[in-house]
Amino acid sequence: MDLFEDKAIAALAGAAVGDALGGAAEGNTPEAIRARYGGPIEGIVGPFNADWRTARPIAPYHKGDGHVTDDTLLTVALVEVYDEVRRHLTAFDVADHLVPRLIGERRWIPELETETILLQRLFLAEKWLVARLHYGHVDPREAGVGNIVNCGAAMIMPPVGVVNAGDPDTAYAEGVDIAGAHQSSYGREAAGVFAAAVAEAMRPGAGVQDVVDTALRLAKDGTRDAIDAVATVAARHRDPMGAIDAIRDAVRPFDTVGETYRSPARDARLPNRTKSIEELPVALGMLLAASGDHRAAVLGAVNYGRDSDSIAVMAGSIAGALGGRRSVDAEWVQRIGEASRIDLERPGRTMAAVARDVWAADGERAAARAAARRDLAASALTAAP
Repeated sequence: MDLFEDKAIAALAGAAVGDALGGAAEGNTPEAIRARYGGPIEGIVGPFNADWRTARPIAPYHKGDGHVTDDTLLTVALVEVYDEVRRHLTAFDVADHLVPRLIGERRWIPELETETILLQRLFLAEKWLVARLHYGHVDPREAGVGNIVNCGAAMIMPPVGVVNAGDPDTAYAEGVDIAGAHQSSYGREAAGVFAAAVAEAMRPGAGVQDVVDTALRLAKDGTRDAIDAVATVAARHRDPMGAIDAIRDAVRPFDTVGETYRSPARDARLPNRTKSIEELPVALGMLLAASGDHRAAVLGAVNYGRDSDSIAVMAGSIAGALGGRRSVDAEWVQRIGEASRIDLERPGRTMAAVARDVWAADGERAAARAAARRDLAASALTAAP
């Protein structure tokens, strides 16, 4: 196994680990998490609510016990799309290849403890993909307009970072394009920035500060401002657990959801050029406070609460890409894979193989472009008086 495949496996397995650990804490405050579990979460735990089937009728999901959530299930589906088409993706591929998987293929859904179509597990902002693209026949490049602005597109971007490893600018462009089928405004922006962050983390020799600098260079509007504010605060900390309150204070002005996560503010999740999703800046803050350590960054994200699974996905993917397979706890990978009935290393292996085909095609296009430019330059010189 070469370095690239090792990093690809870690980027995707590291995200899934964060997802499974963070699922149990989702929607709760740090204080409530500590009260429920007798202290901070330090590994795989059971559901926050023992009566998980009925505690929240709108979301009867078995979160915890090593179960991955829709973050990982959608990411795996996107990997399958890459494997099928074996090229860079666009918003049209979401409509033509991802949506059919959501409604036409049965698979094991850990949180439902049954085999069914993935649509049955998706929450409302992700069901939007089917409503708009399959039933509404909206142009995929514009289908995200009108959806609630959230992290739903950003959370599935690790494969985009892997296929564009070492090229964050292209990852950003591809992520923004794909996300157009699902999201708009700062939700779409975060998808591009997160894809770029993973791509930078895949670069040999890259460090956490390189990832943050790349995010700041590419991010626009409120997303950039939020990352800058959180990064400034997080850089003063060396313990993600101890940084939770400071990071929340830093991201608060940019977060539209409000203080009570399950009771959003009346202007929550509306398009806005000054706001940001909460998850990406917080994930980068946890990475800085953890100095890139996967375990510390993920546990900081988990115990932050709120949208803890998606925050931990983002922190876990970048940390995994930075540190490779040895940085991701092997016992967690095994236990979560068994509990979720998913081979957590397979998506990374698949993306590594797909990426090599994509790179070969990229090289052919680059060579043809260079030859055309040489011919154009030569003809210009010949025609000059």
